[in-house]
Amino acid sequence: MSQPTLQEALKSLSIDNENAGTWMGVNAHYSDKKIPSYSPVDGSLIGYASFTTDEQYEKSIIEAHKSFLEWRNVPAPKRGEAVRVFGNKLRDQKSALGLLVSYEMGKSYQEGLGEVQEMIDICDFAVGLSRQLTGLTIKSERPEHFMMEQYHPMGVIGIISAFNFPVAVWAWNATLAWVCGNSCVWKGSEKTPLCSIACQKIWNEVTLEMNLPKNLSIILTGDKNIGVKMSQDKRIPVVSATGSTLMGKAVGEKVASRLGRSILELGGNNAIIITESADLKMTVTAAVFGAIGTAGQRCTSTRRLIIHESIYDKVCNSICDAYEQIKIGSPLNTKNHMGPLIDSDAVNNYLQSLKDVEKQGGKFLLKGYQLKGESYSSNCYVTPSIAEVENIWNVVQHETFAPLLYVMKYSDLKEALNTQNNVPQGLSSAIMTNSMQEANMFLSASGSDCGIANVNIGTSGAEIGCAFGSEKETGGGRESGSDAWKAYMRRVTATVNYGSELPLAQGVEFDES
Repeated sequence: MSQPTLQEALKSLSIDNENAGTWMGVNAHYSDKKIPSYSPVDGSLIGYASFTTDEQYEKSIIEAHKSFLEWRNVPAPKRGEAVRVFGNKLRDQKSALGLLVSYEMGKSYQEGLGEVQEMIDICDFAVGLSRQLTGLTIKSERPEHFMMEQYHPMGVIGIISAFNFPVAVWAWNATLAWVCGNSCVWKGSEKTPLCSIACQKIWNEVTLEMNLPKNLSIILTGDKNIGVKMSQDKRIPVVSATGSTLMGKAVGEKVASRLGRSILELGGNNAIIITESADLKMTVTAAVFGAIGTAGQRCTSTRRLIIHESIYDKVCNSICDAYEQIKIGSPLNTKNHMGPLIDSDAVNNYLQSLKDVEKQGGKFLLKGYQLKGESYSSNCYVTPSIAEVENIWNVVQHETFAPLLYVMKYSDLKEALNTQNNVPQGLSSAIMTNSMQEANMFLSASGSDCGIANVNIGTSGAEIGCAFGSEKETGGGRESGSDAWKAYMRRVTATVNYGSELPLAQGVEFDES
């Protein structure tokens, strides 16, 4: 697949200098207030999107609900057919959309392609799911009765996504919600608004070609106030939010206060335990990609290495050597391994964390800094850092969304597990070992307390077949594969009496005399 130019990609996706921020189905709605989208790759202005006004928001929710009322009665396999067509259109636009993701967000072009592939994969999953939306039949204690559990769509699903995966996480939610019979309202990140608009335009083609209800997908664009509106809106029974723990707590509190349902995927503080028997080559590959992939801006990025004391120096030296080979620059250049952070705020937060590490007594094996010069004109490029720390330090307990890797020693696997688990977050974890006993201890109930526990692979990267999600302050939500679809459905328990008598449960009888 050849890499298109930026101009070719934008033209293919119908992205220009002026782009509506509110899309009610196939109709664009502009407002006077604009959001500029600057690329962290070179600082260039890509284009504008407009803020969603209060009036546009209100109309959007009304229209999304109308579409839901129609869509829920369409047979699920027919709903799946629409998602199949969408997936095929994503295949056609994979190189263009992947490049836009790379340029607007800053991840490598290969990672951009991977993110679009993830969208395609979840479409395939959702198509199959549309013929597998199962319930249960349960034997009744009463004669000539049977019981069953059914699943029905919820209504308008609210999706709030983050800049680091500007298209895939939306697709995780939207495709499942659609085949389950729901409509979707999406607030993408204001840092990557054009990616959202590009996805909407692709979906619009499906809507027109298949004569679907026009407002199954609606885009809202703006700052956190849009998210607040969605969280408080009783007409949105489910809100799926991806972002920081601070944001997720605010969303979860507001949704819970109205007894709504939230799916939260929040910050990570992911560790790899490296045992004496670990394969060093595999370990270095997993640790380096996990720590610097997407410039450390994944919720599953590797933040901590917990290394057995007998191999500590050897592992640290190998990883430092690998870091010295990392090429930093434009993510559109396939020779580079690491691109920019998303914006200047992210750079400042990273540099402040480096200061905090030193204040708390940390020792840098490699200390990062901001890159300057013509090749780094956006001022968003940094070099990665590796620091020796104590797990209990405040700076280590909080996630720094940047390429900052912490290393620490352990002597006993139980100690390593306690160290791994002794942070507020609980998303991803991994162990590198050739010991079956150690691997199974890690996977046991007394092992990793995270939603994702990997053996001999890193913390970063997930397939869509299994549910993706977390524990503790990472939110506890589940998205993507397995039975994550149930989060977008309401469960109904039904009992059918096909006899001519009316026996009561638990053998209760009333004297009819």
